[in-house]
Amino acid sequence: MSEIVYPPVNKTALALFKALNVKFRLEGTDRIPSTGGAVLVSNHVSYLDFIFAGLATHPAKRLVRFMAKKEIFDNRIAGPLMRGMHHIPVDREAGAASYKAALTALKGGEIIGVFAEATISRSFTVKDIKSGAVRMAVAGKVPLIPIAIWGPQRMWTKGHKKRLFQRNVPVTILIGEPMYPKRGDDYDKVTEELHHRMSELLEQAQREYPEEPKPGETWWQPAYLGGSAPTPEEAEALDLKEAADRKAAHQAREVREAEAKAAVEAKAAAAARKAADLRKPGDTVTSVDTTEAAVAGPAQPQPQAESTGKAADEGAAPAADGAGPSDETKQTG
Repeated sequence: MSEIVYPPVNKTALALFKALNVKFRLEGTDRIPSTGGAVLVSNHVSYLDFIFAGLATHPAKRLVRFMAKKEIFDNRIAGPLMRGMHHIPVDREAGAASYKAALTALKGGEIIGVFAEATISRSFTVKDIKSGAVRMAVAGKVPLIPIAIWGPQRMWTKGHKKRLFQRNVPVTILIGEPMYPKRGDDYDKVTEELHHRMSELLEQAQREYPEEPKPGETWWQPAYLGGSAPTPEEAEALDLKEAADRKAAHQAREVREAEAKAAVEAKAAAAARKAADLRKPGDTVTSVDTTEAAVAGPAQPQPQAESTGKAADEGAAPAADGAGPSDETKQTG
């Protein structure tokens, strides 16, 4: 697989972090395999997590193929970069294709990055996760590696302004012990254990973080440490409301699109009817027949037998060629 985009993107990111004096703490890098596939499962606190999670594998000289929502790939700027780095788009309504692509990459020796919470955690704790990452690791016969990231939420996260160019921000990345789930395991229990390990790593990163929020900035600290971030329950309520609002907006957009389509179709139908009315001829056949009869003049008296035969012949002609009404109907139609 050619790597034209990923290396320069990494170099650019590292140069920017150096310029901003981002203070990294990176632990457990020896747990990243030097070869072969693996599923890297990270918590999700910011829009920059995929960049920082990718740094976890740098000491092992490995690249991570992240699974990310397809809307990012639709972006005219981010999309080409994501495709160039061979990340995997995820359609939440049709996830089978992305799962298959990830599994193929795993079996090809790639590291797949997964944000098992699916969306950013507003509470800065680990939300409920599903068993997809576990099943993927089992199917690919690869290790499952939990990691925790803390610090990037200060730069850019949900519900807060971007502060991408802050200087001296500490960023902690902790890599946990690999897990080796196998067929026959209870996937739900393995997922619970994965959640537990991720939570422990995140709490360690949070408690050992070298800075406390300044006055007015407690929003980036979890509630259990005295911060003003939403509790897990409050965050869940906000997520549910956001999902409902998004669904309502989607439905309203579909209604508007359907109404616009119906209006266009109605306009086209009206135009077609008007065009048909303009093309519709008058009683052309009747006027022609009358004119021809007038030109021919009054019928000449004939012997009875000949008159009867001629009348029969003339009566059969229109029925044979069908020219009059049939052609007029075609024109009208």
